[in-house]
Formats: sequence, C-alpha cells, structure tokens
Amino acid sequence: MSTIAGARERAAEPATRPPTAVPGEPAPREKAGALLRRRWRPLLLAAVVVVWLVLWAVLKGTQTLELGGAEKTGVHLWLNSLRDAFDAARTNSAFFEYVVQPITDGINGLVTFLQNLFSQAPAGRPVPQVGWLGVVVLLAWVTFAFAGLRSMLLVAASVLLFGFFGYWQQSLDTLIVTFVAVGLCTVLGLPLGIWMARSRRASTAITPVLDLMQTLPSFAYLAPLALVFGIGPAAAIITTIIYALPPLVRITEHGIRNVSPTTLEAVTSMGGTAWQTLTKVQLPMSRRTIVVGINQSTMAALSMATIAALINGPGLGQPVLQALQSLDVGSAFVSGLAIVLMAIMLDRTTTAASERSSIAARVQRGGGALRGPRRRRLVVVAGAVIAAIAIYLSHSYLTLAQFPASPNLGSPLATAVSTIVQWIVTTFAGFTGWLKDTVTALLVNPLESLLAQSPWWVLAFVLLGVALALGGLRAAAITVVCEAVILGTGLWNESMKTLATTLVATLLVVLVALVIGVWMGRNKLADSVIRPILDAFQTIPSFVYLVPALALFGPTRFTAIVAAFAYGVPIATKLVADGIRGVSPVTVEASESMGTTSWQMVSKVQLPMSRAAVVLAANQGLLYVLSMVVVGGLVGGGGLGYLVVSGFSQSQLFGKGLAAGIAITALGVMLDRITQHTAARLGRA
Repeated sequence: MSTIAGARERAAEPATRPPTAVPGEPAPREKAGALLRRRWRPLLLAAVVVVWLVLWAVLKGTQTLELGGAEKTGVHLWLNSLRDAFDAARTNSAFFEYVVQPITDGINGLVTFLQNLFSQAPAGRPVPQVGWLGVVVLLAWVTFAFAGLRSMLLVAASVLLFGFFGYWQQSLDTLIVTFVAVGLCTVLGLPLGIWMARSRRASTAITPVLDLMQTLPSFAYLAPLALVFGIGPAAAIITTIIYALPPLVRITEHGIRNVSPTTLEAVTSMGGTAWQTLTKVQLPMSRRTIVVGINQSTMAALSMATIAALINGPGLGQPVLQALQSLDVGSAFVSGLAIVLMAIMLDRTTTAASERSSIAARVQRGGGALRGPRRRRLVVVAGAVIAAIAIYLSHSYLTLAQFPASPNLGSPLATAVSTIVQWIVTTFAGFTGWLKDTVTALLVNPLESLLAQSPWWVLAFVLLGVALALGGLRAAAITVVCEAVILGTGLWNESMKTLATTLVATLLVVLVALVIGVWMGRNKLADSVIRPILDAFQTIPSFVYLVPALALFGPTRFTAIVAAFAYGVPIATKLVADGIRGVSPVTVEASESMGTTSWQMVSKVQLPMSRAAVVLAANQGLLYVLSMVVVGGLVGGGGLGYLVVSGFSQSQLFGKGLAAGIAITALGVMLDRITQHTAARLGRA
C-alpha cells in the first residue's frame, strides 16, 4: 500500500520540477539574460550575414546604383560648375586675391627660386646657379654636420646615383618639394605639438582633426586642393604638408608630455617660468623624439610628393607616372629605384641625426661634453670652406655645373630590367596567371558580387549591423553618416567595388601578418632578421609598389591587390609581433609549466591576450591597403581610384573624380572607426 500510495503521489507531481536554486547563484532566467548580453554581438553579426545572403540571392543585381563610365549625376555636374566658379573667382574674389593667391605665389616663388638655384637653368644661364659638384658637396657637408660621417657617405653616393640614372633634375626637384614641405611642417607642427602637450583642451580639440588627416587616403587630398590652388608646385606642397603634418604633431606632443614630472616640479620649485621650463627642460629632453617626428614627417612627405605628380607636382613622380601609363616597366623601375634610394637616404640620415641628438642630450644632462668637440668643429668649418669653393667652381665652370653624361647607368638598367621582366613573365606566365585567376575567382569576384550586386539599401543595413556588432553605437553612428556621404556622391556601386578589393587585400595582409608576426613575437632571432626588412619596405613610397606588380600581372585589379598587399604587410606584421611579445611572461611561464604545446600557447594564450593588437594591426593594414588600392587605379585597379585619375585627365569628368575622392574619404573614415572602436572594446575586455 505504501508503495502504491507513493507512486500515486509521484504521478501527481509535475512532470518537470524547477531546479533547486543554489544560494548565492543567479536564477536560470538571469543566467540566460547574462549569456545573451555577452553573446549579442556574434548573434547580431550572424543574423546580419544570414539575412544578407538570403536577400542577395533573391534581389541580386537590382537597385545597385551602378553608374556608367561617362554618366554623371547632378552632384557631379554641380562639382564641375563649382570648379568653373573657382576658376572664375580667381580674378575677382577677395578671398582668392588676398589669401589663396599670395599663398600660391609665395610657395611657387620659393620652389622656382630653389629650382633655379639647384636644378633648373634660370633665364640668362644655361645651367642652374649651383652645379652638380656644388650640390653634392653641400649636401654631404650638411649631412656630416647633423648626422655624421656614415650618413655623409650614403648621401653623397645616393645623390651621384640620381645623376647616373639620368634623373638628376627630377631628383633635386623631389628633394626641394620634400624639404620645403617638411620645413613648413616643422614651423607649423612644433608649436602645435607643444600647445597640445601643455593644454588638454587643445589636444582634445585637435586630435580628431589629426585622426581624419591620417585616415584619408592620399588620393583624397588631390582634387580638392587642386580646385583651390590649381595644379603645380603650390598644390603639391600643400597636399604634402597636410599628409606629413600629423605624425610630427603627434610625436612632438608625446615627447613634450613624457618629460619626467619630477624634473618639471623641480624646475617650478626653483621659480622657473613656463617659457624657461619649455626652452631649458622640455625641448632639450624631448629633442630625440622630435627628430624622430621629423623623420616620420619626411618619409610621409616624400611618399606624397611622388603621388602629387598627378597634379603636376615636380619631381620623380612624373617619370614614374609616365612610365606606368605607357607600361614601360624598365623606365618605371629605374625612376622608382631612385625614389627608393632617396627614401633610404632620408630615413637613415634623419635617424642618425636623432641618435646623435640623443647622445648630445644625455651628455648635456650629465654636465659633460661630447668627446672631441673642438676637432669636430674644425672639421665642420673646413667642410664649409670646401663646400663654398665647390659651389663657386660649379657656378663658374660649365663642366662642373652640368651633370656628366657618362657613366649612364639608367638606360642599360632599364633595358636589362625590361628584358628580365619579359623573361620572368614568359617563363612563369602559367603560375602568375593561375595565381591571378585563382584569387580573382575565389575571393575577388564572389566578394565583389556580394557587395556590388546587393541592393544598396540591403548593404547599407548590413554595414550598419556589422559596425554595431563590432564597434558599438559610436561606430554605427559614424557608419550612417559615411553611408549618407557615399550615397550623396552617386558612386555607391564603385565604392563597393573598391571595398571588395580592399577587403580581399586586407584579408591576405592579416593572414600573412599573423603567421610572420607570431613567429617574430616568439622568436628573437627571427625578429632581429625580419624586422629590418620590414622597416626597409615601410620606407618605400606607395607609388613604387605599383612597378613590380604591374610587371608581373599587367594592368588588372589583381595588380592593385598585390601592390596593396606588399604595402600593408610590414606595418601589420610589426604590430602583431609587438602584441605577441607584450603578453605577460608570467602568464606564458604558467602555461608552459602546465605542459601547453606551442600551438596551444599561440591559439589559447598569446593570440587571445593580444587580440586588441591584432585588431589594431588589421586597422592599420586596412588603411594602408585602401590608400594603395585607390592608387592602383593608375594600373587598371578600377573603382574609385580610376575615377580620380579620370577626373584629372578629362576635364568633363573632374566633378566625378572629385566625388570619388569624397567617397574614398567617407569609406576610409568608416572602416577606420569600425576597426578602431573594435580594438578599443577588445582592449577593455
């Protein structure tokens, strides 16, 4: 009976009992809510992708806002009329007469004066005022005075090679544009960086502007500044200044702000004024950092000065551009090699100058003096006398003014390169063709179809959902604004094609950066061997990467991807390596003591703990790739870059090219903000 009664009682109970709550633990519903709050981002991302694929399959090819090559929207026609209005206003506008024109005339006059002095013959003379001998000796002496003997030898050899390659005048013009731009950057950037270091409000207000200036691809600067300042040296130098100013300002602010607070307090307690603190303590103690900022500004200026050939900027960019347009790989290689030599020369010289200033600052703080200062001063003075004699001789004698015609290294080298490239292309045509076709078929075409063949409103919501899932509300808000700008330009479809190419190249960059970066982060020997190579590649201006890519793959979208990949890998790889190395050694040792394998260490410990650095590497790689992809419009890359180039070459398409520059800007800002907010969120996690 008791058994039957117990069975009846159990039968009367509910089929499922609520689990017994454990004191101190959240209820099941609370657990589910907490789990949903933690997982809503990947769930939202998955839902967005699924809905996107379904709608793409159903609505593919409709409402894509595709625009023909010669078609123009009302915005493009308005921008054309704006260009005409700017041209008309140059003669009767007070702003142009009293602001723009004096700036243009001043910069053009300075460049013309320096060209007549060093690179081009002025009126009434068959050669410049200072001939080749005077230029070589003068540059060598200045380099020795600031950077030392090794840098002097490097500069002298590099400058002579410019002439032997057949690009003496163009090389000096590039140096003139670079030096003028860096000089103006220094005049503007040092006070701005000091102000930002001493005022939090100034830093808060100016930092977003610097972010925007560094985010914009270089192509985006060209059309708007050409609209205001016309084409020529002034527009090229102002464009270069805008591109090269942010690193100098940021590094100067960093150097001033990182001066020891104890030292500043000691100076203040001794009654030092703000001016004395700045000039006697902060600037001397941050001198090396400021010189590093000048180094970074110089490299950015050189990169932009070559691209400014599109707006008739003088220098080596002109022969590179002409060679690319005519598919003359040999000439493009030689002129590109001259740019690379100049980049190495400027980088090594400014780096040596920063190291020398660091030694001088340490000795000065220690109350000592550099060894042999008297001997060095005598050598510098003797060098000045020799430079003055060389300048006089090169001014007076034609043979010392005109660069000698022999030895001529440029033409034979160009011929040899063309022959070698032709052999490589013929021999490895099967492999290069297979690689190009495989990547295009498996990655580029499917992604471009997804992006460019989706209805614009579907993709707009997809990008918004991705921004919200990865970066949060701020990234989503910025995405909405950028999408509106891209729609307003009338180039939504071309922007999505550019985005597809950018994402493919970025994916390849991140994959390679992860493999090599993890290896460098875990192996000091590998880091010591690979990092100098990456540093060397990072000094090469973006224009130059187009040359080998064009030689191997011809004028196609894949050429732009290859050049963008080569341009983006160095910075992304170094960031990944630094992130892996930054993982706490205590954590690594604890994992090793538990018998963790190398693969488990990388996948379970080091990569998860350095995920913010990995996302930052993806961010920087993406921005480098985007800037290179649009430059790839010169070699058949298509998309927005091609429209920018068309806008410069065809007057009726200027408005469309300017709109493409605006779309590039919006695309760059959107991608940057999404990845930056993602990195910041992961860093807080």
